[in-house]
Amino acid sequence: MAVDMNMNVLIVDDYKTMLRIIENLLKQLGFKNVTQATDGSMALKILREGSFGLVISDWNMEPMTGLQFLKEVRADAKLLSTPFIMVTAESKVENVAAAKEAGVNNYIVKPFNAETLKQKISAVLGAF
Repeated sequence: MAVDMNMNVLIVDDYKTMLRIIENLLKQLGFKNVTQATDGSMALKILREGSFGLVISDWNMEPMTGLQFLKEVRADAKLLSTPFIMVTAESKVENVAAAKEAGVNNYIVKPFNAETLKQKISAVLGAF
């Protein structure tokens, strides 16, 4: 199945520069509809009001961490199956394990480039 490049993608990071970088990488890959949120609670509100085919969220955020946000998404029956990729600067085994246990679909360690992002998205959504 081909990846729908018109699907809505939500990116979540409390660092605006990182949001811009990820959005630019997604646009390079051909995604057209990217929405930004600067924290987990804002992202939850946006997710619940719209229809998103993918969430890419940072791990380290305040006041709601990426892991807390992921757990909220997985606890919501309407959002439960939304593909979710976690982005972090740390590759600690316990963080990866905690994210997997919480239901993350994939994990990206910063810094990363468009090719890495494409590989991670392909692993979750299928090749494009």
